[in-house]
Amino acid sequence: MLDKTGIAKRIAKEIKDGYYVNLGIGIPTLVANYIPEGINIVLQSENGLLGMGPFPFEGEEDPDLINAGKQTITTLPGSSIFDSAMSFGMIRSQKVDLTILGAMEVSENGDIANWKIPGKMVKGMGGAMDLVASAKNIIVAMQHVNKAGESKLLSECSLPLTGVKCVKKIVTELAVLEIASGGGFRLLERAPGVSVEEIRKATTGKLIIEGEIPEMQI
Repeated sequence: MLDKTGIAKRIAKEIKDGYYVNLGIGIPTLVANYIPEGINIVLQSENGLLGMGPFPFEGEEDPDLINAGKQTITTLPGSSIFDSAMSFGMIRSQKVDLTILGAMEVSENGDIANWKIPGKMVKGMGGAMDLVASAKNIIVAMQHVNKAGESKLLSECSLPLTGVKCVKKIVTELAVLEIASGGGFRLLERAPGVSVEEIRKATTGKLIIEGEIPEMQI
């Protein structure tokens, strides 16, 4: 079973050289620390930054440099800072190759709910709806089950949707899965020490298992 760092490390392996990547709030922000050597990418933040680096070491934080989740960050040589209107222009014109987001629920058709629980106060959806509507590739980083032990991979999302049929792949503490073309969660890899049966029990939506499922390499 993976912790949050393990999920981030596994997702980092999905990043290709030359990608422009947007990291959502939560587990996705950790991916910046695990970009593979030899891979050159540009991290984009919707609050107006292109060229984010890893998180700063303690004592080296600059309060004027933050990501969309208000965490202090670093910048790389050649980075640029601009207003949010330009940032969202980049997103809406599909300049972002890969978006990595957290989620509360994902459906077997690739729908995502990640911004609101009815009855709870929220500040807003941020850039999530723009990102899921415009990104060429969306990977979700999330826990497989909620605090009550209930699956977050469902036949249909019960929470307000952020996007419809947009998720391509999901990485959880238990597994790597992709959304099959006809619907369903196709199991690609299982986390170290996790059995296929454990993943089956933790998945409410349609789970597609084909052949021997390898253990993921972190």
